[in-house]
Amino acid sequence: MQFLPLDISGACVISPAPFMDHRGVFRRNFCSAEFSAAGLDSRVAQGNISENLRRGTLRGFHFLDPACGEAKTLSCLRGAVHDVIVDLRPQSPTYLAWRSVQLDDQSRDSIHVPPGCANAFLTLTDDVIVHYYHSCAYVPAAERGIRYNDPGFGFEWPFEPTIISDKDREHPDFVPVRQPGKLLRE
Repeated sequence: MQFLPLDISGACVISPAPFMDHRGVFRRNFCSAEFSAAGLDSRVAQGNISENLRRGTLRGFHFLDPACGEAKTLSCLRGAVHDVIVDLRPQSPTYLAWRSVQLDDQSRDSIHVPPGCANAFLTLTDDVIVHYYHSCAYVPAAERGIRYNDPGFGFEWPFEPTIISDKDREHPDFVPVRQPGKLLRE
């Protein structure tokens, strides 16, 4: 596996080294030792699968209260998604920055979302399957979210989502934590 850092502290794209022969393809999707060596959270407490029927489905932005320390690693097993990470860690040098990547079943790349960052994806095709590894178990009381079109971030999506949950659509505007001596985006 190759770990390609994004310009959000602790986030990276993970590219596998697939083995191909006449039977098909084999690839390692997770290795605790390799994640640790790359400085990533290698704990796996939960695995989830998101099955999405239609192009234009948006999921997120989701994260757990930062006290939970949840990291995620996402892989698109079928289809394609436009995935966005946003840094919500007030002490991070990339606080409030966001980056997007395309994940699909052709590249087989994954994305690592460090603790304190939120994640969302928009399906680019019908019949999309996304697999997540989570470093801690889901805690309903700690669930948080950001609206996909929050004007404070200026997120860029390839097109307007057509399928979104009421919960994800109704998150209030994000209120940044103010830090002495640090200017926030206006």
